[in-house]
Amino acid sequence: MTTGSAIHSLAEYCLRKGLIAPSEKTWAINTILDILRLDACEPGEAPEGEIDLAAVLDTLLDDAHARGVLAENSIVYRDLFDTRLMGALTPRPAQVIEKFRALYAESPEKATDWYYEFSQDTNYIRRDRIAKDVQWKTATEYGELDITINLSKPEKDPRAIAAARNLPASNYPRCQLCAENEGYAGRVNHPARQNHRIVPITINNSPWFLQYSPYVYYNEHCIVLNSVHTPMKIDEPCFRKLLDFVRQFPHYFVGSNADLPIVGGSILAHDHFQGGRYTFAMAKAPVETPVVIRGFEDVEAGIVKWPLSVLRIRSAEPERLIRLATHALELWRGWTDESAFIFAETDGEPHNTITPIARRRGGDYELDLVLRNNITTPEHPLGVYHPHAELHHIKKENIGLIEVMGLAVLPSRLKAELAAVETALLSGEDLRANELTAAHADWAEGFAKNYAITAENVHEIVQHETGLVFAKVLEHAGVYKRTEEGRAAFLRRHLTCEKPPLYRGGFFAARPPVLCCARGTCFMTDIFPLAPLCGLLSFPLQGYNKGWKLVCFFGQRREIRFGQTI
Repeated sequence: MTTGSAIHSLAEYCLRKGLIAPSEKTWAINTILDILRLDACEPGEAPEGEIDLAAVLDTLLDDAHARGVLAENSIVYRDLFDTRLMGALTPRPAQVIEKFRALYAESPEKATDWYYEFSQDTNYIRRDRIAKDVQWKTATEYGELDITINLSKPEKDPRAIAAARNLPASNYPRCQLCAENEGYAGRVNHPARQNHRIVPITINNSPWFLQYSPYVYYNEHCIVLNSVHTPMKIDEPCFRKLLDFVRQFPHYFVGSNADLPIVGGSILAHDHFQGGRYTFAMAKAPVETPVVIRGFEDVEAGIVKWPLSVLRIRSAEPERLIRLATHALELWRGWTDESAFIFAETDGEPHNTITPIARRRGGDYELDLVLRNNITTPEHPLGVYHPHAELHHIKKENIGLIEVMGLAVLPSRLKAELAAVETALLSGEDLRANELTAAHADWAEGFAKNYAITAENVHEIVQHETGLVFAKVLEHAGVYKRTEEGRAAFLRRHLTCEKPPLYRGGFFAARPPVLCCARGTCFMTDIFPLAPLCGLLSFPLQGYNKGWKLVCFFGQRREIRFGQTI
């Protein structure tokens, strides 16, 4: 491909994608010439068939470097230059906002479908790089976990790092999430964003913005960001914003990272959420222990079958979820249970917080409240509820919102390292003799004996076992383990007892009652047909948890509901 044909191809690409109008094609060609510092372009015909944007841009960048227009032929400098090219041909913010709002008036889905495609067409989301990510699913007892080896996020080259040291300090944009990034030219230590467009939205009566992640770890991976550069905070307004967002975009989920280090993801300085159009394994996980919470008997609640400790609450009334979530957060922030190694604070440092995720289920609203704790010990200096050292060969980084929901974002080093593990398992070579495989030796030797490894199955086996390690990572992050002791400790909190099975016996038969014990007082729902007993009788209810009592009254049927003390 010649430089001239690449220029015509880029202009034609923008025309086909709706970035420019037919009347703007000559202007577009001249704009490209200006950026490339060329005086002319030979006539050319519009190419037939699909236009490979990455190949077109590579041709133009190679030419720019050959003529000295592009100073350094490295990924950082090439990204700065091709973003400038695409930014010059990207519609202005007002045009994007107008289009989004017009489509939203038809349906939220139409608006986001267009906006997501637009973000790819402008090369803000680089399709060619996303395609390089290694992805697979691993079946576990918790469902199918998503595993990704991230290759789309480029690593900085040494020359760019050296150049960045010589740059004067800058606090503009204040962070990579700030609205100030829209249209920013970038520098060697900050990505260019000339082709980036954000959409203003209002949630909980405050100005926010909607955009997509340039690294899309899942379908329609969006970011919802506060218009003000303010720190992350999990509180009652946070729950209101989450539920208000899914009210406006019911086809999306949205969640927030926790607001404490270690458990809070990578960016805590700017209040933001992540969402998208994807159903994670956690969303598919069932409630395995239904619970009833005193004062919120009208809200469905239960502990989810998930390696992390998740309370799921559901209601048609978002206000009830907001109040319950706030109640749960306040109790959890102050909760200490030394027997379960849960400490609300040590030396004045708080440890308890929540990772919340909101979604719609038909006409209902649903919140998953994931309990998090960031306490450290000499044995676990990176966090007790963090992947422990024996898992660091696969995952050492923070367990943020995306991982919590069941998607592992694994470091790029693993592509080469896991390939080397496969080779060693087939050849029988010493795993400890190779720096690529040494850290994986104990793990690989442990699972290898469970398989008859062949050239045909080794890749699948290594991927499957990697996914099982991620499941273990999530188990480490759970504050209450999925054991009898852990389950009991979870229920010791402000939660009530679980819903018991149908009881039949003695003087009565009843539909499944729901009992609740809170602060030593027993509550009961359902109508019990009571036999004529002499006086008032209180006796242990067989088949239920120890200490629960049923109270029967002489000569009458009593309807006893939640909240009524007997």
